[in-house]
Amino acid sequence: MKLKPIINSLLETDLYKFSMGQAIYHQYPSYKTTWTFKCRNSDIVFTRDMIDEIREQIVHYCTLRFKKEELKYLLSIDWLHEDYIDHLQIWTPRFEDIVISDNADCGLSIEASGTWLNTSMYEIPILAIVNEVYFRMAYDYDDLFEQYKRKLEEKRDWLVNGTYNIGLFSEFGLRRRLSAEAQELAVKTLCAANGQYKDSKCVGTSNVYLAMKYNVTPVGTMAHEFVMCVGQGDPMYNPAYSNKLAMEAWTKEYGVLNGTYLTDTIGDETAHLDMGYTYSICFSGVRHDSGDPYKWGDAWVEHFQKFYEKYHDERVNPKTKTLLFSDSLDFERASGLYKYFKPKAKVAFGIGTYIANDTDVPSLNIVMKVTECNNRPVAKLSNAVGKTMCKDGEYVEYLKKTIEWRLSHDE
Repeated sequence: MKLKPIINSLLETDLYKFSMGQAIYHQYPSYKTTWTFKCRNSDIVFTRDMIDEIREQIVHYCTLRFKKEELKYLLSIDWLHEDYIDHLQIWTPRFEDIVISDNADCGLSIEASGTWLNTSMYEIPILAIVNEVYFRMAYDYDDLFEQYKRKLEEKRDWLVNGTYNIGLFSEFGLRRRLSAEAQELAVKTLCAANGQYKDSKCVGTSNVYLAMKYNVTPVGTMAHEFVMCVGQGDPMYNPAYSNKLAMEAWTKEYGVLNGTYLTDTIGDETAHLDMGYTYSICFSGVRHDSGDPYKWGDAWVEHFQKFYEKYHDERVNPKTKTLLFSDSLDFERASGLYKYFKPKAKVAFGIGTYIANDTDVPSLNIVMKVTECNNRPVAKLSNAVGKTMCKDGEYVEYLKKTIEWRLSHDE
């Protein structure tokens, strides 16, 4: 490797990988998935040297094991169980699951295949490696880091002087961070200044390693992969009911714990249908990741209000529910959303690239998504054009038709 190791702990991933991982371990241990890397930037090309470095960094990542203190920390999280932690004690990434080549428009192709239990864990570290390698090798990294520090200090000052007030927020930037040191600096800087903010608080980070290191809250529940695989991985189920199947599996695993539901995997319309009175009690909130955040938030406030008026049950009072926004946020957008929704519900933000990789050069828009489950195509149909990712265009059309049929027949 030309660079120092980028990933140095198996805790260096987002918390939702463990919450989903436990549910997979208990309920879907035999499921198999394929994950595909994609760079959405049209003008980015990874060089041969970058690809070689990425490969060597991933080889290093696959040598890591969970340490005793890391497993002890995971066990301290209320909703993680001892049997799953025992599994992690012997778990290791498998480099043979991962294929890296230059067979892509951007010059870099990565695909991972194997059990869902294994391959789910690769996504975040691989993206963090790709991102850091690119910025260290394509630019003068020291210059970029100075730009980053200047902008980070400016962000802190905006929250201190009240230029922006955003309530509760978490750092969500691991997969697209400038570097490990940049993300660590962000968590230290923004959490340390909590007592100085006007009406904001950095409650923690999605990076479990940094949460443990700095004794802040690890944040995260589920990703699109859970709804996709649970809802589309078994041909006996109609994929238009993906949200219903995912909600059933999640509440079977966690009850009322760990309950922020990601609503846009196959569009919010079916999520509204499937989150009835019972699931509206079980889930403490919903997460926004695509589409107009104001329309989305108002629709979910109305959703909970409907049950509140019908049953007079404080457990579904929209003012007790969290609207978690996580789609391409900066402080200006978050401040506007906070002001608008604060009287209607609890409001929180997961802010990624804007905190973890804000420099004078454009950030990468890279993803690694599950594209097959049990040798069948799966797809995400978010509320935003351009976020759909699937190898099989015919399957996307089939999925859309099942959803259209359901929406025209269900009430």
